[in-house]
Amino acid sequence: MSERVIRLLLADDHPVVRAGLRAVLESERDFAVVAEAATAERAVELVAEVEVDVVLMDLQFGPGSAMNGAQATAAVTARPGAPRVLIVTTYDTDADILPALEAGATGYLLKDAPPEELARAVRSAAAGRTALAATVADRLLERMRTPAAALSARETEVLGLVADGLTNQQISQRLHLSQATVKSHLVHIYAKLGVDSRTAAVREARGRGLIRRGG
Repeated sequence: MSERVIRLLLADDHPVVRAGLRAVLESERDFAVVAEAATAERAVELVAEVEVDVVLMDLQFGPGSAMNGAQATAAVTARPGAPRVLIVTTYDTDADILPALEAGATGYLLKDAPPEELARAVRSAAAGRTALAATVADRLLERMRTPAAALSARETEVLGLVADGLTNQQISQRLHLSQATVKSHLVHIYAKLGVDSRTAAVREARGRGLIRRGG
């Protein structure tokens, strides 16, 4: 009996990254890269056009893409008989991990993973098993150990916008929340991080790896 081939879609806005992934993956006998996408939108379109088992999805795409990787993951996994989505990114903060997993990603890997780890993650994802980078798994375990101190996905989102310099009013408009709800989220964030100001909350969250250091 012939070995089952796992059909892959590579979704990343950098051609060099896609070429590197293709070279690594196609060295495995049971992998076949059947499509590539430079935008999140194109990845969603291709899933409807091409038979795919696993999508390797970046999280951040360039200005040519209105969607991010988490949004594309949600669109892909919402389809009947959807392929599995394996996030392959450089980001490992809670602000990146939580939305991707909540969107339905089966796995989350970092781009500096060794080729054998990437291949193993792809096979796990194709089989419906969770595949997480060690640092990502550690972060999730820490959240489970200290749930009272862990920021929710919405709180992480709010704090990320605070870090970007948005006011409460701007955050409420962006997230379609009342300003009172935004203030309530900030009160909970301050309590969980043990701080009393927006600046201190952002500094503490960056230090803990909850949001990206760049903003």
